[in-house]
Amino acid sequence: MTSAPPPPSLSRAQRRRERSPEHAAPSRFIPHVQGLRAIAVLFVVLYHFWPGRLSGGYVGVDIFFVISGFLITAHLARELATSGRVDLGQFWARRARRLLPASLLVLLFCAIVAALPFLTPTSAMPAEVREIVASTFYVENWYLAFNSADYLALSGDPTTVQHYWSLSLEEQFYVIWPLIMLLAAWISVKFFRGSRLRAAAIAIGVVSVASFIFCVIFTMTDPAPAYFVTLGRIWQFGVGALLALVPRLRVNNAVLSFVLGWAGVLALLYTAFTFDGQTVFPGYMALLPTLGAAAVIAASNTERWWYPTRLLAIRPMRFTGDISYSLYLWHWPLIVIAPSVPFWGLTIYHRVALLCICFVLAWLTKRFIEDPMRSWKPLTSRRPRVTLWASLGAMALVAAVAAGGWAANAPAYQQGVQAIQDVRENPPVCFGAASILDESCAGEGPDTILPAPGFAGADSPDEPQCFIQLNDSRPVSCEFGSDDPDAPRVALVGDSHAYQLLGTFQAIADREGWHLTTYFKGACPWNTTPLATAGSFGAACTDWREGIDAELAASEFDVVFTSAISNTPYSSAGYDSSFDGAVAGYRQAWSTMTDRGIPVVTIVDNPGWETDPNKCLRSRDASECSSPRAERLPANDPIRDAAEGAAGVTLLDFTDVYCDDETCFPVVGGANIYRDQDHLTVTFANTLTPQFTAALEAAIADGVG
Repeated sequence: MTSAPPPPSLSRAQRRRERSPEHAAPSRFIPHVQGLRAIAVLFVVLYHFWPGRLSGGYVGVDIFFVISGFLITAHLARELATSGRVDLGQFWARRARRLLPASLLVLLFCAIVAALPFLTPTSAMPAEVREIVASTFYVENWYLAFNSADYLALSGDPTTVQHYWSLSLEEQFYVIWPLIMLLAAWISVKFFRGSRLRAAAIAIGVVSVASFIFCVIFTMTDPAPAYFVTLGRIWQFGVGALLALVPRLRVNNAVLSFVLGWAGVLALLYTAFTFDGQTVFPGYMALLPTLGAAAVIAASNTERWWYPTRLLAIRPMRFTGDISYSLYLWHWPLIVIAPSVPFWGLTIYHRVALLCICFVLAWLTKRFIEDPMRSWKPLTSRRPRVTLWASLGAMALVAAVAAGGWAANAPAYQQGVQAIQDVRENPPVCFGAASILDESCAGEGPDTILPAPGFAGADSPDEPQCFIQLNDSRPVSCEFGSDDPDAPRVALVGDSHAYQLLGTFQAIADREGWHLTTYFKGACPWNTTPLATAGSFGAACTDWREGIDAELAASEFDVVFTSAISNTPYSSAGYDSSFDGAVAGYRQAWSTMTDRGIPVVTIVDNPGWETDPNKCLRSRDASECSSPRAERLPANDPIRDAAEGAAGVTLLDFTDVYCDDETCFPVVGGANIYRDQDHLTVTFANTLTPQFTAALEAAIADGVG
């Protein structure tokens, strides 16, 4: 598996250089492929900066996969055709020198930032450290897959290194790809006396077809992990690889090259602007950006300036392609960190400035880290294992820095846990909603922020097993409170905005002697109108609703409480608008209870923020973190319209607690309202206990009549 030795007349150092691809004959540089890199990285970066403007920009990662498959396979094929072998040690060492220096630099930066409480909330430290370590050893994609992270959800608080999932997948590709090609070549020569490259092409074709089938099936059944799993992405590398192994797939005819190239560019633009977080992806939908990228690569004719092969090779595109790796590395951590930086705003000007900073950092990293390390003589003049051991040592160092940051912040983390427990058990007088709703408080509350902005993210319900997500459609129920068969029975039903009230309702049930049953599914309100979300997630929501409807029908509750986020996308089929569909769906769902004499209590949704307000609160006064009411509240909440005039339905509306006539606040009466951009802290929800209790008691007493 190593290349043939050079002539003995050469010195040992010369022999090592001769074996190293760093000093081998240069591979063919294809300028328009570098321009395609620019398209890929710009798609991803602009998607992360302005997801609403380029909703499908995440397909840039798919373009990178095709490019990597093409370039790496072409390199391996040249070596295999020339020597009949591939020097695996040199290949992996070269990849390490190419990729690890910049990657580990950014990871080191993220590890240091994670240890600074004013930039990273203390509650986020465990997740940051785990993902930094996973990214350092290039298993981040598997970590996210096993934790069912939804990369396209655009909500919550992703870590600074979540984007390393694609780099992890590429590194795994670099490990397994030459092994597949070598195995195929060996079998071909050993048993069939055939062509090594033809055998490699056949093997890659078979692997790619199997990977694509797996990808389609897995995306339909479990889309969140399917996005990250290596087995479901290999086929995209394979498409690029086949372009390298089968020369006939590359088109040099002027007309065909022109048509093919522009068709590929248009396909990529179409996916970038029309795909979004609701697109069933990757699955079969990934064919469009994958084949689009392949078409651009395959178009080889460069005769006219208006051909895509020429336009993609212009200097700005080649420059962006040159820095694409470092630009990809830097942009996401800066986006995550920027809102926590004192005096850094979220205006369009700040975003453009941050984008420029990303480009500058990418160029500096390319100029002073990537390029020098690729040909650094202390590594290139020695055996490959020196590079590999040095890489492992550097990776261990980054992991150690991340672990050291956690060790330094662990006491503060434990203090935060205790502080949340203390404020739940013994809240101050006139705390939270009481400062507005209790007349004796006269709008005055404690001069505190509890939980602390650095720990609000951890102030969530403690029963994750009761909250199902993604494609799970099981009608999971949890039971709390009194076991007395005569105890009043309360059901709490809905999406994550119902789940956020679980801790509060548990305490109410325990104190009042009630029995509480819960049914929660993320992004799936209790409503009979189907979601606008296509594919398996929408189907899972429908199945879950049918399941809980059956559970509710078979149970005798005294009252049902439900809550939901206001911006859930509903189907408009059969209605004038999706809003009308949502209103009708709520009324129909609630009527299954009220028609049986079981009252329903519901609540107008709380405001949602553009980003977690705790990022602002960690470095600024609470008065500087407020926001105009018109920007935080939706124009219409379908729950409000559905409850209006509905018999047996009680509507609670605490909008005036969150906001005054013009402004919404992140802190009310010393209570930190939000744990992320739209979910309440349990601490704040607890301050609404008197109102929840009174509404439930009245509903139980009055019934539907």
